[in-house]
Amino acid sequence: MSLSTTRRALIGAAASIAAVRTARAEPVAITVLDVGGALQLLQGAIEAYGKAKPEQVGRFVFSQAPAPELAGKLKAQQAAGRVDIDLVLTGSDGLAAGMAQDSWVRVLPDHAGALPGLEAAYEPAALNLLKAQGQGYGIVVAYYPSGPLLEYMPDRVSTPPKTAAELLAWAKAHPNRFMYARPANSGPGRTFMMGLPYLLGDSDPKDPVNGWDKTWAYLQELNGAIEYYPAGTTATMKELGDGSRDMIVSTTGWDINPRALGVVPAEAKIATLQGFHWVSDAFFVTIPKGVPEAKLPVLLDLIRFVLQPAQQATLYDSGYLYPGPAVRDVPLSLAPQKSQDIIKEFGRPEYAALIRDNPIELPLPPDRMVVAFRKWDELIGSKKK
Repeated sequence: MSLSTTRRALIGAAASIAAVRTARAEPVAITVLDVGGALQLLQGAIEAYGKAKPEQVGRFVFSQAPAPELAGKLKAQQAAGRVDIDLVLTGSDGLAAGMAQDSWVRVLPDHAGALPGLEAAYEPAALNLLKAQGQGYGIVVAYYPSGPLLEYMPDRVSTPPKTAAELLAWAKAHPNRFMYARPANSGPGRTFMMGLPYLLGDSDPKDPVNGWDKTWAYLQELNGAIEYYPAGTTATMKELGDGSRDMIVSTTGWDINPRALGVVPAEAKIATLQGFHWVSDAFFVTIPKGVPEAKLPVLLDLIRFVLQPAQQATLYDSGYLYPGPAVRDVPLSLAPQKSQDIIKEFGRPEYAALIRDNPIELPLPPDRMVVAFRKWDELIGSKKK
């Protein structure tokens, strides 16, 4: 984008906001719904916008809900013509479910002028997620290579599996000691599901219907060694920490953060399997269709603000989505000192090489992700109480 074009875009965005400000008597209230855990990372940056722009936002109202509830909630509100959610923070699961029923405002390219220089600012992998996953409806606000990783307690698993076949054999030899959460509501669960086709050499890792024969057979066989599938990742971390499980599926952030919080012992270790590919993940921000027109310029300006380096640096947080920033040139040294100390103590030196030396794949496209979730529920999850 040329300098003159960027200036015109900024002037246009400012003019739109000014027009809305003139039309309303008071700053707006913004309702934010989190269905993926992103609020832990982004609430500070969102509230910082309110402090920086008090003439725009009077207050924020935050709420949380499980991702599987999002689609039905939005559909009901939109059908009634009374949408009371202004902004949704979601992972790939909620994004895909909303796209399947046409729930989101198309931000790009329809409102690209309010987000000048957006694509040039992104990390390459985050830009890929913006295009392939967001498809103009979901804007990436936090990114990480994700997983799948195995996390285990070394006092109970002296020699971790090195291949997918060894993991299956270990799980069968140690019934109910391995666990992962339902993929439709768990980042580690879905990266495990989407990472298996690469580990197993399936015919098409991007086609869960016709290309995952080995993956579905593997998960069905593994099913017999798993007691149950929690509705979210937190339960798997608690059960690893309290000794109910010896090994679980994890990601970079889910490895670091629960150890920093003391939920999982600090001495827990991680491992990858032969043929490992990262399956990247992100948090997206979306705007539901039906939000008041007067709020739209403010919501777009809020998204622009959250993507500034100073706000992105706060996403290192407590390692929850390690590393976290979606934009370029945001080193750990820019993060708050507390975040720097946590990453220094609970981060892992091996992550740098794992990220550098292994392929980083995109998740399934939203429509195929919905299909994969449904098929997992039918073939795997339905077999357990």
